[in-house]
Amino acid sequence: MAIAAETALSDAPSGSQRNFFGHPAGLAYLSFMEAFERFSFYGMQALLVLYMTSQLLNPGHVEHVAGFAAFRTGLEHVFGPMSRQAVSSEIFGLYAGLCSLTPVFGGMIGDLVLGQKRAVLVGGVMMAAGHFLMAFEGPFLLALTLLILGCGLLKGNISAQVGNLYRGADRRRADAFQLFYMAANVGVFTAPLICGTLGEVVGWHWGFGAAGVGMLISLGVYLAGYQWLPPDTLPPKGEARAKAARLTRDDIPALAGMGVLLVVVALFWIANGEVLNAYMLWARTHLDRRIGSLTLPVTWLQSASAIVGIAMAPVLIGLWTAQARRGREPSALGKMAIGCGLAVIAYALLALACRVSGAAKVPLIWVLGFHLIVQTAYLFVYPIGMALFSRTAPPAINSLMIGIYFLSVFAGSLLVGWVGQFYERLSAPDFWLLHAAAAGVAGAIILVLWRPLRRSFRVTPI
Repeated sequence: MAIAAETALSDAPSGSQRNFFGHPAGLAYLSFMEAFERFSFYGMQALLVLYMTSQLLNPGHVEHVAGFAAFRTGLEHVFGPMSRQAVSSEIFGLYAGLCSLTPVFGGMIGDLVLGQKRAVLVGGVMMAAGHFLMAFEGPFLLALTLLILGCGLLKGNISAQVGNLYRGADRRRADAFQLFYMAANVGVFTAPLICGTLGEVVGWHWGFGAAGVGMLISLGVYLAGYQWLPPDTLPPKGEARAKAARLTRDDIPALAGMGVLLVVVALFWIANGEVLNAYMLWARTHLDRRIGSLTLPVTWLQSASAIVGIAMAPVLIGLWTAQARRGREPSALGKMAIGCGLAVIAYALLALACRVSGAAKVPLIWVLGFHLIVQTAYLFVYPIGMALFSRTAPPAINSLMIGIYFLSVFAGSLLVGWVGQFYERLSAPDFWLLHAAAAGVAGAIILVLWRPLRRSFRVTPI
């Protein structure tokens, strides 16, 4: 059926092959949908830890949250007595992690039951409902549950559709994921400015409501571009279905290589994900956020990372395209190793800033440099790994394998929640160096296993 889908794309009427920066028109609709979906997702997530530590978990509020007493008892049964900050860190880690676990099952549902298109629509509706419920204290845990389940249906299936716009080893696929995540960064950039400002300045629930509106717009964009999207890749019925889904011995090396990359991205994600967790609390207290008479809202720091993503993605695409023409483009593994090295540098810079500043607040220029480097590292690692999975995954389980890619973020997010608890126990320089070490181990795994990984993915060396 994957072959049939590719044929359908190539044989489609010329109108369906409209150009979007040299890519199929469907990429435009998927990218703009992702921009508004990420606006809603990161708008809510930028507020989450601040909201919990400033209001929701305080006496007089936490009692109103349905089921929270039993939920906290369960957490403390596992981790022992926990402060308000530790509880908020674990909730963040569980939420972010489960949002990256459920795409495995969402991918299976998209591959085998609903098809990728309907799975995205159902997931989007669930996420919109979850965002609007966040505007109330009582259904907080229900809202998070709807967001987690909806994200599971949406994330793996929309990313699989990006990959399904291309056939075989088309090198445009990697560039397409860069454009896709560049559009996502537009949403990430605007989310703190709108949702974050409304939440911090006007009221927390106004920010969450704005995130819900963003999700509704995302669904509207998706429906508007429905005809330009690649066909679903549901397998045939009966015996033909079983045959189509069967893996062969030839798939084993690639699947083993994918398993190694899951570990690499999980370790890298400790460095990437902490920016939305303990980093926000550190910045609220220890960062000099003044620009003249204006004090920047803490959530605006997320926009700094997004600006880098928006600006650097086309630069990197242009650089890699020029290198490809000269036969000098780094392989996917090489790019990911470079990204891990950049993350080490970013957190070492943040640790140095804390050490140099001492008891004084850290000047803003230090963290702007940090965001520049750490977000560039993300572009070298996460979209490249996604494109590698999309290209290598067996066609019958493509959405499932994209969902499995999110397992790396699931594991990494759980580690972010766990590592975030050390924020109150370690000095700031040591806490940030811990993240540099995690990224360094991720890069070391690639370098140590360079040859077998290269054979697994059939890639060329740098």
